[in-house]
Amino acid sequence: MTVQDRINEYWTGRAPAYDAYQQRPERLAEDDRAWAEVWAQALPEAPIDVLDVGTGSGHVAVTLARLGHRVTGIDLSEGMLERARAYPGPTFQLGDAVAPPFAAGSFDAVVSRYVMWTLRDPEAALANWIQLVKPGGTVAAVDSTWFPNGPQSFYDGEIWATLPLAAASSINQTATVFEKAGLTGVTVTPLTRIHALDEKYGVAENHVVQMQFLITGRR
Repeated sequence: MTVQDRINEYWTGRAPAYDAYQQRPERLAEDDRAWAEVWAQALPEAPIDVLDVGTGSGHVAVTLARLGHRVTGIDLSEGMLERARAYPGPTFQLGDAVAPPFAAGSFDAVVSRYVMWTLRDPEAALANWIQLVKPGGTVAAVDSTWFPNGPQSFYDGEIWATLPLAAASSINQTATVFEKAGLTGVTVTPLTRIHALDEKYGVAENHVVQMQFLITGRR
């Protein structure tokens, strides 16, 4: 198995628990409102064509569809896609976040959440995402500095060694990838409302409450 195959296998195994965590009833309504606000801030007014790379169980894609956008979500984990396809609205299909299988200029925006850190080649991914958006289009990502203290046990050492942003100590390292790719007007926005919800309700096992960020740029 390749490194990417092992990453896909891990997330397929995690899919049921990951999806259940996204749908926690005690905070679902507040989460839905907060994330709708994040993505409404990041993107132009609906409707536009949006690609959600590394869509996972489809939470971002569904949120964007509810905002009125035409959304396609791609992932390499069949288990995650199975979960995502249970939700109405977006179109979901198999596809690599680093090299999405679409023609240049197919979308008005490319978005991701919790994907940058686990990309094996973030620079190549950003170059491809930029080609996918029309001139003036938006690339937007939500991420954080999840593992600044180094590798965790859920990936093996060989996998960690291939992920340039996995142990980033500053979100500016991710923003720099956006800038070096040639995106203009790159901004980094702390997601204080999401942070407050995490403080109120807690976070996933083996995680700690920490600030997440929205990074945006334009082609």
